Amino acid sequence: MAQPENANGPVENSCITSALFTDFYELTMAQGYWKEDMNQKVVFDMFFRRNPFNGGFSVLAGNETLLDAITAFHFSKQDIDYLASQKIFEQGFLDYLKDFRFRGDLYTMDEGTVIFPQEPLVRIHANLIEAQIVEGLILNHINFQSLIATKTARVWLASNKGGIMEFGLRRAQGPDGAMSASRAAYIGGAAGTSNTLAGKLYGIPVMGTMAHSWIMSFPSELDAFRAYAKIYPQNSVFLIDTYDTLKSGIKNAIVAGSELVAKGYNFGVRLDSGDISYLTTEVRKELDKAGFPQAKISVSNELTEDIISTLVAQKVPIDSWGVGTHMVTGGTEASFTGVYKLAARHDKGTDKMVPAMKFSDNPAKMTNPGIKNVYRLYDGNDMAAADILTLEDEKIEPGREYHYYHPMIDYRQFAFEATRIEPLLKQRLSEGKRMQPRLPDSEQLHLSRETMQKQLASFDESYKRILNPHIYKVSMSQKLKDLKLKFIQENLAEEQSEK
Repeated sequence: MAQPENANGPVENSCITSALFTDFYELTMAQGYWKEDMNQKVVFDMFFRRNPFNGGFSVLAGNETLLDAITAFHFSKQDIDYLASQKIFEQGFLDYLKDFRFRGDLYTMDEGTVIFPQEPLVRIHANLIEAQIVEGLILNHINFQSLIATKTARVWLASNKGGIMEFGLRRAQGPDGAMSASRAAYIGGAAGTSNTLAGKLYGIPVMGTMAHSWIMSFPSELDAFRAYAKIYPQNSVFLIDTYDTLKSGIKNAIVAGSELVAKGYNFGVRLDSGDISYLTTEVRKELDKAGFPQAKISVSNELTEDIISTLVAQKVPIDSWGVGTHMVTGGTEASFTGVYKLAARHDKGTDKMVPAMKFSDNPAKMTNPGIKNVYRLYDGNDMAAADILTLEDEKIEPGREYHYYHPMIDYRQFAFEATRIEPLLKQRLSEGKRMQPRLPDSEQLHLSRETMQKQLASFDESYKRILNPHIYKVSMSQKLKDLKLKFIQENLAEEQSEK
């Protein structure tokens, strides 16, 4: 894979660096801003509107790969020539794009952070043209990977934090989808991947033994098992459902496995079809009866968190889970609901940044105005109690009681005195350059995974339920609530005056 470079040095793994990776209307708007001399400083928020899968939480992923891409984003000569061929862009604007780089500031939460709707996950401070052109890049990196990390975290929790293997390469949406999914799934709790390239590039443990074709290529099932055991005695997991799981598969696995055990090795079995609950129970009986209680059972085949949760509740004897299609595609959810909205802009008249707000007939689609921070409040047991949106210049302190307000229902409020307060947004880019050294991909990915696991541990089980989770509080400070209400009242007054 190509090894692009950016202003911060070489990027280990290839990413799209062409600034043509943007929606066309971003460029037509950008030319309009350029012609109207409107390239003022702005602030944009990237946030999402609802948790996927009817869940109680989401997991942030993709912001680390975003940093690689956004710091290398540029228009090549070929890109400029292509834009010129569209016969819509002036030469002066194309000359401007030749020197395009993202030179703004970027704030984001740590990758692996447990996140909730309405919270700014990324905050961009830049000039208007730069902020518009990078919109698609930001949303593309974070929406897909956050969807897959969230799905995987649900699967991981459903398995009682068991051994989850990501087997989705062949069902993922294209090569980039497969790579991004393997990365995000590891953040979300997968123990390893079948994707060998992802293993190399990201340092994810690679897993897998045999397919049905291996067994069908030999004169008999037992011959196939023995051949594999001879070649890989330390890593033999026999696929036992090619012909008949109980009449032949498990019997032949026990024969080949006993020969391995006699040589000082162990073995396991995997099922990829049939009634998993019944078959694994019977297989466990056969293994135990043969004197191999240490032999592990792995299952695969269209698994979801709902199926896994049911099997775990039934105490079915399964040691690890291979999950493919539903993990790497999002299953029942096609996309993450991340959006990118203007929050503040520079006003020439006052020479100050002024808040901006989007209105809608649907209250859920109204945005929260101004430059905002996000804080997580913890109770006396160091458990997460609420996330609070504040304006940038506000400070909240532990040990003091504050009133907080619902983002959309102004009469809903609660009072809380936090024992610990954690700021979630951190500055990662200053004038387009990284503020901290770039970690190797494998090191960063393990850190993101640890962040997810530690953060989930700080949330009550009611928020993590697969079905009917409790709704976690995401609230606003008094000052932010007042600003939002002021915007709404002014908008209503303007509408009334126009009638």
